[in-house]
Amino acid sequence: MIIALRELPNLRFSPKYPYEWFHADGLVSVIDETGPIDSWRNASPTQFELEKQRLMNLPLEFIDNPQFHLPGAGSALFECPIDLERDVVNSRSSSESLPTHLDRLCSAKLLSPEQEPMLFERMNFLLCMASKCRDSLPYAKTAVQQVDRIHWLLALAAWHRDRIIEANLRLVFSIVKKFVNPMNTFDDLLADGMLALIRAVEKFDYSRGFRFSTYATQVVRRNSYQLVVQRQTDDSRMVMGMDEATIAESGVPREPFMSEQRWEHLRSRLGVLLDSLDRREKLIIRARFSIGPHSKVQTLQAIAARLGISKERVRQIESRAITKLQEMASMAESPELQSV
Repeated sequence: MIIALRELPNLRFSPKYPYEWFHADGLVSVIDETGPIDSWRNASPTQFELEKQRLMNLPLEFIDNPQFHLPGAGSALFECPIDLERDVVNSRSSSESLPTHLDRLCSAKLLSPEQEPMLFERMNFLLCMASKCRDSLPYAKTAVQQVDRIHWLLALAAWHRDRIIEANLRLVFSIVKKFVNPMNTFDDLLADGMLALIRAVEKFDYSRGFRFSTYATQVVRRNSYQLVVQRQTDDSRMVMGMDEATIAESGVPREPFMSEQRWEHLRSRLGVLLDSLDRREKLIIRARFSIGPHSKVQTLQAIAARLGISKERVRQIESRAITKLQEMASMAESPELQSV
């Protein structure tokens, strides 16, 4: 006798997951939100080999724990769900100074002292399992299943990481806005601050018992400070480099043309002037006048090879960029740069 499935509304089929603990209560809602992971079973041999090599070369950093390697660790770790309130109705009260599009990023509620280490522990456990699968990938008889397992684990680990980041975005906003000045916009500092937050999540050792905000504050603050200092150094090096280039061309030595007080004023204008150049002009100016982390002057030929243009074209763009800087300095009433 054939029974129509629609006549059995209570019948449910469990999807086939790579691990039994994927059915645990603590992962059911996470998997529903993450969505199904496409299998590589139908990929071509060439595509599969490329993906296999990509996973083998993929850096996986996590905080290991002896508990991760015990039998039943996954079932015990995901036994209970984490109730995260991610839509806070009145988030404006805690971030009144933020624009609307940034204020929406602060909709996640702060993590409780119980939720925070649980998210970190689960994230690191998932990354640990992905690393173990990746290490056995060259010797696995069913490589496709192993690749699918790795994708599942990485997707779930990313979900837990993103929840930690969402809950700590307000911390980044509160830190970087203190470093805003004419040379460092809020958006630039925010972008670097969020990258620093992501690195902090990956490096944080939850087992030491400290709150993540204590560690993240130091990381984001140090990153913002280093960014501001680096830009000030680059801008001052550019002015000095342009001055020395002019002296070398004329062969006439000149005395220092500005006081310390005047230099401080000029330095605050340099960031705006550089941002007014297009991307290629800015690259050439930085390379020609030793502005950057490597602090090494590049020749016209080296820059031409990098950009795929002629040496003469690089010289023309450099000359045009310097002219722009002089004109902008004139409009900004900066005689020191006009004379460059």
